[in-house]
Amino acid sequence: MKIPKHQNKLVEDYDKLLRLTNALKELGNKIVVTIGSWDMLHIGHLRYLINARGRGDILIVGVDSDRAIKLYKGPLRPVVPQEERAEMLGYQSCVDYVTYLDDVDDKGAWQYALIEKIKPDVFVAVEDSYGEDQRSRIRECCAELVVLPRQAENTSTSRMIQKAVKGHLEQMMLLVDAR
Repeated sequence: MKIPKHQNKLVEDYDKLLRLTNALKELGNKIVVTIGSWDMLHIGHLRYLINARGRGDILIVGVDSDRAIKLYKGPLRPVVPQEERAEMLGYQSCVDYVTYLDDVDDKGAWQYALIEKIKPDVFVAVEDSYGEDQRSRIRECCAELVVLPRQAENTSTSRMIQKAVKGHLEQMMLLVDAR
């Protein structure tokens, strides 16, 4: 049986990911890590990932678990389950490896286990994702922190959901009023 290409990119065990990144570093590769929810993958996400990949040789993408996203975005999120989000990321040519992130406190704050373990050369973040205390903690684990602006103005999963729901509700109200 042929293993789908995206499954070769999914590395769930951080110890295995550490062995892999150590070998890649030994071969002279610059390791880049970024994390996020990646719910309803859109053009802003892809531009961001391509930009992040350009910061080094190997891009590892952390996918927030369903549990983590519910803690920091609310009970109606994520829209797309973690396995599907990871699979979609695995299909992207700019992404070399995908792993899950579930190390969050009871308020949904990330606890840095991934970057503490593998110590990437570069961590890429969106400009409004982390406060200065968090950025300092990230810098302790990584040689470089790159902060990027949002890659598509007015494009976010939350906005897409709000627009779709609002549009559907407006249409439903028109149908009710027409009766």
